[in-house]
Amino acid sequence: MTEEKITGPASYFPSIEKKYGRTIAEWKAFLRERYPAKHMELVAMLKDEHGMGHGHANALVAHTLAEDKG
Repeated sequence: MTEEKITGPASYFPSIEKKYGRTIAEWKAFLRERYPAKHMELVAMLKDEHGMGHGHANALVAHTLAEDKG
C-alpha cells in the first residue's frame, strides 16, 4: 500500500498549521469572512496582518478560492 503524495497548495497545509498556530479550517473561515476581496488582496492581508510568508499565504488563498468556485 503506497501513500498518495499530497501536491499543490494543500502540500503546504501541515507547515502552515504548525508555523501559524491555526487549523486550515480556521484560516479558510478567516478568508471567507473577508470576501469579496480578490486573491492578491487576501494574500497581502495574510502577509501583513499575520506575518505569513508569500508561498503559504498564496497556497491558502488559492485552495480556498478554488474550493468555493466548485
